[in-house]
Amino acid sequence: MPRLTPERREARRTEILAAARRCFARDGFHQTSMPDIAREAGLSTGAFYRHFTSKDDVIVEVAGQAFSILTGRLDEAVSGDAAPTVADLVTAVVGTLGGETVRIPDGSVVDLGELVRCGVQGWGEATRPGPLRDRVHRGFGVLRTRIAAGLRRGQEAGVVPDDLAPETGAHVVMAVIPGFVLQRAVFGYDDVDGFVRAVHTLLGAGTVRTASAELSQD
Repeated sequence: MPRLTPERREARRTEILAAARRCFARDGFHQTSMPDIAREAGLSTGAFYRHFTSKDDVIVEVAGQAFSILTGRLDEAVSGDAAPTVADLVTAVVGTLGGETVRIPDGSVVDLGELVRCGVQGWGEATRPGPLRDRVHRGFGVLRTRIAAGLRRGQEAGVVPDDLAPETGAHVVMAVIPGFVLQRAVFGYDDVDGFVRAVHTLLGAGTVRTASAELSQD
């Protein structure tokens, strides 16, 4: 059998991960077997094992893809010209979650609904010791650090209250974002613009911005 080129090997991994997302979103992590994923990808189980050593490895990869979209445009909000309000920081993340598809860091355009359902399952798995919990903790730590930095910048500009502890405020923002994700995954709630308007109103952000209006500026 001819050896796979590095490019073809990477493409095959991408195909397997896409198949895994479909299986996990449809049947769940624990109800999906490695042969199920291989069959969905059009591969033999042996071929599957040449790319991943276990189903847990695949789960960690897919969950990592799901958590990566939470960063959304957060870096832009934190480092942009205008200092962010609390509502701006929520909008930066939630604003990416209203469409049918989303681009993940490797450049692939994937089904957003599938990815969100996998992400919610990933949170459940992160309650157990293991590599997924470690990855989730690291990822959320990075997000909280970025959000806290944005809150400090907002305080310097006078758009975030001075008496707010940025680290505590970051935990509050991180409580709002997974709440939206959970509602999207479980109840199909995808009214991003309505959610953003409510966030700006409830958090006293001043000018109301819709996610679609912000995204159209890119």
